Amino acid sequence: MDFREQTVVITGAAGHLGRAVAAAFAAQGARLVLIDRDDELLRRAHGEPSGERLFIAADLLDAAQVEAAFAAAQRAFGRIDVLCNVAGGFRMGEAVHETSAATWDFLMDLNARSVVHAARAAVPRMLQAGGGRIVNVAAGAAQRGMAQMGAYCASKSAVIRLTEAMAAELREQGINVNCVLPTIIDTPDNRAAMPDADPSRWVAPADLAQVIVFLASAAARAIHGAALPVSGLS
Repeated sequence: MDFREQTVVITGAAGHLGRAVAAAFAAQGARLVLIDRDDELLRRAHGEPSGERLFIAADLLDAAQVEAAFAAAQRAFGRIDVLCNVAGGFRMGEAVHETSAATWDFLMDLNARSVVHAARAAVPRMLQAGGGRIVNVAAGAAQRGMAQMGAYCASKSAVIRLTEAMAAELREQGINVNCVLPTIIDTPDNRAAMPDADPSRWVAPADLAQVIVFLASAAARAIHGAALPVSGLS
């Protein structure tokens, strides 16, 4: 899995998973385009930018900002080979019949609309270059509905359906599109929220990052539209 001379774009790059994904691709020689909503967040997470690492602050819910970010990435490195849609989030919600517009919009925007905006900016550039790889982050919770999680489950299920649709649309044009379905990820936030749980049974960010790197590699060239569970020991 050699990514030398390849450009990898990672959304949500300042988060715990985004950091792990960036480190995993960097270890394989990739040029990185790290996108998050604030430049200071990126600097705290990754240090200073370099010739092989570009930081871009962008609101993924603003299509114009996303397009500008990908244009800047292309100007800097000439092409975009891999897109990792890591940005996303979780929120417990109300019962479905009590779901507020704010909860619904927040989760669908963060988890699904962000994927659409990034794809809109990335895919034409990949087609121009002759191919690419896209890896989306859905969730194990997307596989079935759970109480007080209807909006979250629906938003992550949308990521799976978008992945499958994109794979069907793009596989003949040299673009692989797949997604991962992690269960609980071992982050400081999750440890604080669930102090009595055993985090050794959760998914380590570095382990999930390795799965993402594999799906973005030439070794996964025969895989299209997969939703791959990554469940740790849970």
